[in-house]
Amino acid sequence: MAAKAPRWDMTNVYPSLDSKQFKNAIKKYKAELDELEIFLQKAVKANSKTDAKRLGKLLGEATERFNALFNLSGTISPYIYSFVSTDSRNKEAMRALSAFEQMSVRASVLNTQFQAWTGALGQTAIKKAAKMNASSKSHEFALLETAEQSKYLMSPAEETLAADLTLSGGNAFGKLQGTVTSQMTVDFELNGKTQKMPMPALINLRSHPDEATRRRGYEAENKAWETVQETLTACMNGVKGETLTLDKKRGREDALHASLDFARIDRSTLNAMLSAMKDSFPMFQRYFKSKAKRLGKKKLAWWDLFAPMGKTDTVYSWNEARDFITRNFSQFSPELGAFAKRAFDNHWIDAEQREGKRGGAFCMGVEGVKESRIMSNFDGSFDQVSTLAHELGHAFHNECAYQAGKTPIQQNTPMTLAETASIMCETIATEAALKEIANPQEELAVLEAQINGASQTIVDIYSRYLFEKEVFERRAKSELSSDELNDIMERAQKAAYGDGLDERYLQKYMWTWKPHYYSSGFSFYNYPYAFGLLFATGLYAIYQKRGAEFVPAYKELLASTGEARAADLADKFGINIRTKKFWADSLAIIGKRVDRYCKL
Repeated sequence: MAAKAPRWDMTNVYPSLDSKQFKNAIKKYKAELDELEIFLQKAVKANSKTDAKRLGKLLGEATERFNALFNLSGTISPYIYSFVSTDSRNKEAMRALSAFEQMSVRASVLNTQFQAWTGALGQTAIKKAAKMNASSKSHEFALLETAEQSKYLMSPAEETLAADLTLSGGNAFGKLQGTVTSQMTVDFELNGKTQKMPMPALINLRSHPDEATRRRGYEAENKAWETVQETLTACMNGVKGETLTLDKKRGREDALHASLDFARIDRSTLNAMLSAMKDSFPMFQRYFKSKAKRLGKKKLAWWDLFAPMGKTDTVYSWNEARDFITRNFSQFSPELGAFAKRAFDNHWIDAEQREGKRGGAFCMGVEGVKESRIMSNFDGSFDQVSTLAHELGHAFHNECAYQAGKTPIQQNTPMTLAETASIMCETIATEAALKEIANPQEELAVLEAQINGASQTIVDIYSRYLFEKEVFERRAKSELSSDELNDIMERAQKAAYGDGLDERYLQKYMWTWKPHYYSSGFSFYNYPYAFGLLFATGLYAIYQKRGAEFVPAYKELLASTGEARAADLADKFGINIRTKKFWADSLAIIGKRVDRYCKL
């Protein structure tokens, strides 16, 4: 099955890493950096007393220059990453990535200079100037947000030094974690034959139908993580230590502060959602216990958490997965179905499992060709079909912005809203599967995939939030040992899963392979997934009531997620995300699926 899954085609972006076109793009990027630097040296002399028309023109030209730069970097970077993410042993790609990151430090410094300038101008002057220039006006939200966030800047010299040092600091630790985990293999006996399995394939055994295989996979995985836990502990300490140092110097309240600003939500919204999530744990525990009972157990061990339920003979070939997705996307919207077909037909997806390739799945936009690329690890399961639908949702989100002519700055979507289309498309696929089933056992299998995914996004995400919160709090006092990280992870899992899981068999090494913990530029890469699931669930309920008339407003929402705060966009659909009720209502929809699951 894995051998039949495709690899993506990047040749319409650039022919190769050593091609003339790619090298020219790098040269152009350097030239645009030089020109932007010269422009800003003159532009930042303007102040709040400068004539509004002239100031509007300067701000407009600045946005145009940054957009041109981001358009180029948004083409070069994903192109390089397409090699790095699928083959961590590709030395040419690694060198290209390192060289480009060195150049990108200048872009970061120039962006910081621009941010400081907008902060000095003030929001009143920016609003007046924006009225005098079309480009400034169309980017007014971004300009005002940039000015607001400028209060958390260090001095220009400190920001420049921080940008330089992160390459050998937090960013380097993040890359090391990715390299170590992607190159790990384990000799594992499967179907009577010992084979060298990459870690993503070993982790995927968690959904194997045979319990003995699942348990052996769990034990083999833990033994493997134990051999590299000290290296990954150093990575964790390095990333979190850098983040804490910079947050303190920038005047942030805590490690969560910047994350909330980037997510474009406030603490009251997050607390309302977290409170509703915590209230839902008994509902999910009913699901865990029901599943344990079906397996003949009192409680689930970790290796049983993803065990398939029900009975289905359906193992999707790649073509069957493609046809299922395009057919059911078309039921939601012919445009969505046609878009998915284009993604499949034009080889936008790298789905083959192989050594050296990163685990999980992601989608990245490629600005230069106004297309997306999707990475997954397809194994023929419905779970992986659902993952494909999820990532295609991200790609459709990009497509809506491209069609609307949004600039890179206008596309700067917070993670809270970035999951909207992906969860919507995942829901479309699952609901379609439920309608097509022929018997209760098949229904059980599909419900299992749906509810299990929701449990991961609500219950496990909550545990990851608790883990990261405590790691930051304790890292502020001293470095953490691997034993401490394991202990924090286990306690976080116990707090979230409660008596739904067997406390003797949790997954203390969850922190080792999740790349989200190792991003120095984005902390708390967890709760936005829960936001996305519950926000999209609420939107899907509206779609069920409105039908086809919902789609145009939905597309408009996707196109504009980079140009407003989350609460303001939600208001357009009559949704108040600052109240616990909205989140509880979305969770209640999932609760009905749990009820059905327990009755089958």
